[in-house]
Amino acid sequence: MTAMRHGRTRRTALGAVCVLVAAGPLVTGCSEDPDAGTNGVGKLPAERIQAKTEAAAGSADAVRLAGTVVTSGRTYRLDMRLKSGGGTGSVTSQGATFQLLRIGEQLYLKADAGFWKHADGEGDDQGTDAAAADKLDGKYVKVPTGDPSYKKFSGFTDKDVLLDGLLTLHGTLAKDGHHEQGGVRTIRITGDKGSGGTLDVSLKGLPYPLRLVRAGGAGTLTFSAWGEDFALAEPAKDETVDYGRQLPTS
Repeated sequence: MTAMRHGRTRRTALGAVCVLVAAGPLVTGCSEDPDAGTNGVGKLPAERIQAKTEAAAGSADAVRLAGTVVTSGRTYRLDMRLKSGGGTGSVTSQGATFQLLRIGEQLYLKADAGFWKHADGEGDDQGTDAAAADKLDGKYVKVPTGDPSYKKFSGFTDKDVLLDGLLTLHGTLAKDGHHEQGGVRTIRITGDKGSGGTLDVSLKGLPYPLRLVRAGGAGTLTFSAWGEDFALAEPAKDETVDYGRQLPTS
């Protein structure tokens, strides 16, 4: 706290001096270095910044990401915690919210009865009947690896898949000034002046990505808890249901 107060006092004092100098007969180029006390990536070209933030993200053991992803015309609101062994969190789409949990290769989906009642099956099956839906209500339902839902939803629990697909900006890269995200100073880089996406990179510690606006209105995500481990535990047997065949498609 003392170091922070000293830093703020220095910036405030310097700002006051600049105002006084500018008010005099001779205006000078008095300004504080925006990269002073940072990790220094703000001084690098945009291409180098992107490379460094991708390397930092790839080296982290865990991360939390929250926000929206638009894919195939559908918007998903995510709040996920991810690491190499799996992930856990919530997904909301078209007004329905469900929980995902993946431990190794095993994926579980947890939702209320309303979610399952509105699921549409294939062939002669039209959704899940009320009795079956009530049995699935609030349970961790095992998703078979061969089920279409497995590929669709397991990607939301895979740190490497998500980050590899999300962090690339499109077009010509450029820097777009110094900003702040969640109280942390950042350097912002853009693709094609923002139409190819924007990425805020931390100027504190490792250059982790902190906020991403995807190209083409494909969603906005924030990243936090970089490197902070969390527990992944198999749900209790009385909370688990093995559906035993292809799940209804939501």
